Amino acid sequence: MTDGLQTPGSSDGQAAASSGAVTSSSSTAQRLEALRRANEIRIGRAQLKRALAAGSVRVSEILAAPPECIKTQKVPALLLALPKYGPARVACLLAQCQISSAKTLDGLSERQRGELIGRL
Repeated sequence: MTDGLQTPGSSDGQAAASSGAVTSSSSTAQRLEALRRANEIRIGRAQLKRALAAGSVRVSEILAAPPECIKTQKVPALLLALPKYGPARVACLLAQCQISSAKTLDGLSERQRGELIGRL
C-alpha cells in the first residue's frame, strides 16, 4: 500500500503485534518498579516530616544535604512540616530569601540554601 498502512496478514503487522506483548510485559514491570520507588519516596518523606515536627532532626541539616527521598520535594512543603510554620510564615520566609514556591530542595542555589539556613 502506498499510504504506509500494513494489511492484517502482512509479516510486518504480525511482528508489531508480537512485539506489543513484550512491550506490555516490560511496561508492566516498569510501572511496578516506578510504583515501588514512589512508595519508598512517600514513606521516606513522611518519616522525615514526622522527625522534623518532633524536633529530632534539624531542618538546617536537611537543607545542607538533602536525603535522596526529599530532593524532589518542594521547599514550602518541607517548611510547613516545621512547628510554628504555617502557610503565611512560609510564604514570607520564601519571599525574603527570593525563593519561588515551585522550587525543589535539589534546585536551590547555594545562595538560596545558605540564606534559608541562616534565617531558620
